[in-house]
Amino acid sequence: MKLRHDPRTAVLIALILTMALVAMDTTILATAVPQVVGDLGGFDQVGWVFSIYLLAQTVTIPIYGKLTDLYGRKPILVIGVAVFLLGSALSAGAWNMVSLIAFRAVQGIGAGAIGSTVQTVAGDLYTVAERGRIQGYLASVWGISAVIAPALGGLFAQYLSWRWIFLVNIPIGVFALYLILRDLHDDVERRPHRIDYLGSMLVLIAAGALILGLLQGGTTWSWGSPASIAVFTVAVVAGVALLFAERRAAEPILPSWLWRRRHTAASMAATATAGMMVIGLSVYLPNWGQVVLGLSPVAAGFVLAAMSITWPLASGISARIYLRIGFRNTALLGGVTAVAAAAGFTLLGPDAPVWQPVACTAVMGAGMGWLFSPLIVGLQNTVGWGQRGTITGGLMFSRFLGQSLGAAGFGAVANTVLRHQHDQPDAVAMHAATHAVFVGLLVAGAVSVLLLLFVPRRFPVHTPTPDEPAT
Repeated sequence: MKLRHDPRTAVLIALILTMALVAMDTTILATAVPQVVGDLGGFDQVGWVFSIYLLAQTVTIPIYGKLTDLYGRKPILVIGVAVFLLGSALSAGAWNMVSLIAFRAVQGIGAGAIGSTVQTVAGDLYTVAERGRIQGYLASVWGISAVIAPALGGLFAQYLSWRWIFLVNIPIGVFALYLILRDLHDDVERRPHRIDYLGSMLVLIAAGALILGLLQGGTTWSWGSPASIAVFTVAVVAGVALLFAERRAAEPILPSWLWRRRHTAASMAATATAGMMVIGLSVYLPNWGQVVLGLSPVAAGFVLAAMSITWPLASGISARIYLRIGFRNTALLGGVTAVAAAAGFTLLGPDAPVWQPVACTAVMGAGMGWLFSPLIVGLQNTVGWGQRGTITGGLMFSRFLGQSLGAAGFGAVANTVLRHQHDQPDAVAMHAATHAVFVGLLVAGAVSVLLLLFVPRRFPVHTPTPDEPAT
């Protein structure tokens, strides 16, 4: 019996594989740092290996989102995967820390195209009722990667070479490219476009300076230093210039309707604050489990893994909920659930049994699944094919920007508490610092719920036109 070929399934496999590449390379190097430094030197620069990847990925997302609307999803996704694989091959051949940082930037530029376009293609291929399940699949990629990537990186570094961390991307990426080239098809009207070069440059400068300041403030330089003031000044000036430039652009990268429409602006803001919660929990919970509860690194990682189980499950069933009560109310349910989880974290004591943080993490994952999925699907449903990439890119950009804000904000809070607890045992000081971060999670969750209350109860539904492109 000959099996019927299903292009949608093949493309979905390709989307999952490409998303996995991006997600894995966010943290896979974490456990291989000693081996990397042993080969390349430059321990004082190793933080940039991670920061430059996040920076390049985040600032390019909205640009790629717009380009997918202008030229189609397929060419941008193909270019993104190809650039990512080029960066992977170059990173594997790095000869010093500076070259590795530069090649990780190339990886990040490719990752920006993948992160934005994957979600847009999913919105093209699947109906509103199906997208909850698809969002569950894509969310599971990030959850699983957060757990297994550091372990996989350690295994490569210990038994093969840290360079295999990058080389393993190539066969996976090539197979994904094959599926994309074979089965993903765009029906795009080919016409001249006026690319918003000025807007693109200002997006890169404004977002890049802001994220750079957040990543380096309080670590490389103090918050009140001339370097910090200069970087944030550049971000503000470029941001103001961007607002004026986009009003005059024929085809703006970040059109003003993203901020004028209440359902769009409030959803993006809520996504940013929810992103702060995700990064705060991901960074500080495993360390708290090891230092305060005395868990092994593997056990502490499995505490966080509870979120990677409930998040995709909640995303998968979100369609049943938002088809009954609406996108906004489903996101509100997720926000309230996340707040309940954050409140639970603030009640954890230094001698808490391990099941308590596991339960709180599982509840947090469910909240995030119910919050993120309906906002992505709901916003995509408000626009046509020609704006879906822009709105998806804007939402993804908000999420990553929120994670950068969270990393900086929670890092400043934790470091401040640790300085005041310098005469206390490590476990006592770490519990105090992490408790302050947990309180920050609760505040961020409350702000997310407040922002979601500004989202209209019903999202406007776009009516397709006969000449609208189809995937």
